[in-house]
Amino acid sequence: MGRNQFVRIIQLFILLQFLDFCLALPLCTDSRAPFSPNSSLQFCPYNGTVCCNASDDLLLKKQFASMNISDPACASLVKSIICARCDQFSAELFRVDSVPRQVPVLCNSTVSPNSTQSNQASSNFCSQAWNTCQNVSIQHSPFAASLQGRAGAPTASNSSKLADLWQSQADFCSALGGASDDGLACFDGTPVTLNDTGAATPPSGLCLEKIGNGTYLNMVGHPDGSNRAFFSNQQGKIWLATIPNQGSGGVLELDEAAPFLDLTDEVHFDTEFGLLGIAFHPKFTENGRFFASFNCDKAKWPDCAGRCACNSDVKCDPSKLTPENGANPCQFQSVIAEYTANGTASQPSLATSANPSEVRRIFTMGLPFTSHHAGQILFGPEDGHLYFMMGDGGGTGGDPYNFAQNKKSLLGKIMRFDVDTIPSGTEASQLGLWGNYSIPKDNPYTLDKELQKEIWALGLRNPWRCSFDSARPSYFACADVGQDVYEEVDLITKGGNYGWRAYEGPYKFNSSQSPIANASLGSTIFPVMGYNHSDVNTNEGSASITGGYFYRATTDPCMQGRYLFADLYAGAIWAGTESPVNSGKFTSSNISFSCATDSPLSCTETPGSSLPALSYIFSFGEDNSRDVYLLTQSGVYRVVRPGRCNYACAKEGVSAASSPPPAASSPRPSGAGPMRAPFGVLVVMISFLCLACFNFV
Repeated sequence: MGRNQFVRIIQLFILLQFLDFCLALPLCTDSRAPFSPNSSLQFCPYNGTVCCNASDDLLLKKQFASMNISDPACASLVKSIICARCDQFSAELFRVDSVPRQVPVLCNSTVSPNSTQSNQASSNFCSQAWNTCQNVSIQHSPFAASLQGRAGAPTASNSSKLADLWQSQADFCSALGGASDDGLACFDGTPVTLNDTGAATPPSGLCLEKIGNGTYLNMVGHPDGSNRAFFSNQQGKIWLATIPNQGSGGVLELDEAAPFLDLTDEVHFDTEFGLLGIAFHPKFTENGRFFASFNCDKAKWPDCAGRCACNSDVKCDPSKLTPENGANPCQFQSVIAEYTANGTASQPSLATSANPSEVRRIFTMGLPFTSHHAGQILFGPEDGHLYFMMGDGGGTGGDPYNFAQNKKSLLGKIMRFDVDTIPSGTEASQLGLWGNYSIPKDNPYTLDKELQKEIWALGLRNPWRCSFDSARPSYFACADVGQDVYEEVDLITKGGNYGWRAYEGPYKFNSSQSPIANASLGSTIFPVMGYNHSDVNTNEGSASITGGYFYRATTDPCMQGRYLFADLYAGAIWAGTESPVNSGKFTSSNISFSCATDSPLSCTETPGSSLPALSYIFSFGEDNSRDVYLLTQSGVYRVVRPGRCNYACAKEGVSAASSPPPAASSPRPSGAGPMRAPFGVLVVMISFLCLACFNFV
């Protein structure tokens, strides 16, 4: 084992002390967000934010009645257990590898105390359940049903007593008990609550270095895990670049004259148009497949034409739309197209260019107006499906056609496609699809038959930059640009309704004209972070949020786990902190930031100043080491260790003590193999350690 590899492994263990538990934000067993029911539950003792509506509550009451439990103490305990379905953490409580269970994970303090819950100290609920119910008859027992098909399940599954199913309390709690040694929640007879650690101290500041002068809109780490990344600009070009090691003093190695792919002939570029997103297939290193999301002008490119988003299905007549900026309604289209790495390379990961011919058109939709069409695409880290962010279409403001709340419209939505199962053209037409993709079977239309099948979430104005937390993939954060008052960050969940245009962030907006009637999807989900327009000062006289990432790199340990986001115009940056950890509740702080005095490229506004000359902050990026980047009008900036800007971070010394001294940067060919091969080992090790937290998206 080489010295650098050994150091990397040591850094892994240092990193673990800063990582949060893998527990996901509160989710229901069907991956929806918890909600506030229209009326109080009558049977299950849950109030506030829950995972049951009145119908669910009634079904649980009938299930309990069918058990015919004669012992009052056991009956009360079993009722609490089956009602755990209503707990806002029910997805965690009913977790299991691949087999659904009927009984939540019962707290078993003989294994280890549950340090994620506030009432864990003396909890041994599993033993209590055994002692109370072991000899009590329970018809249609959920305890037996929860173990059907599981390895090592008791054979007497038709018995009505626990003592007939398990030989001892130890066997019972081994099968049904659990604790937080895996970082997850367990049930102790009462609703799950988390320790409130109080307001977290915001970081002292964010230290940046400038490593590139180009202006880019997208950055995606190369899927091979190397120190390379793809960058794209709004005009339509994609480049493959090599990223210098942290502390090396190197700059971004990118040849502007040799793009990986040039789509400028197809892309329509304007203020809110262009190449808006790129995404690489999870198996890109095997199949070379990647995708581009861009806008085109059907007046200039015949292959651009698609169905207009203003149509009879959504009660919109294109002929009645007022031409905007000289453009006719749906003259401009939103497109997702598939491409492939150049086949002349021996394997896709070695390709330095792509085939310029489109493999297939995944999606095409005509835009009614010339703004608010977002356009980012991402692959879900757990499900492998393609997520597509789409704004409300713009217009005169305020979503005049209420597209964002219209369940048949794809505007103001986040969509989710299966791009691995491609139907025939006839099948796609019969299904009413907008291109070549299939609908994932667990999309939320199964919960609401009125919902267009492509939709994953609705009620968004203009989602500008979304990301999955690399440590907890159930945290899917999207920044949604506001209109008059508020810029918001939302945690996106299956079927979630984020309120626009009835709400702008937490504030009512035109609610009398656009009521939200979606009882089957639950009530409006309000933002977890954000800021008022009055909180920022811009030369533009407006504000526009730019979403970022949950910081998971080792470079700045004091930023670990915080969500970074910014304002496009103000050049302001916020760090969001979750408290209690894993609760989905955040506070955010506007943080200071400075330029490292030894930045490879000069990045300050004036000589002697420490303030970076960012200008507009268009986007954020993340590389394969989880380091975070700012893509700005003035260039590419990277978050570096706080000490380089004299920011205090008590944890930095611990990490730095194990780090090798900076090495001189040496040029490498763009097709070279990984410079950080040991990082791949770290990713695998972390994946095993946090495997249980990757089951919720």
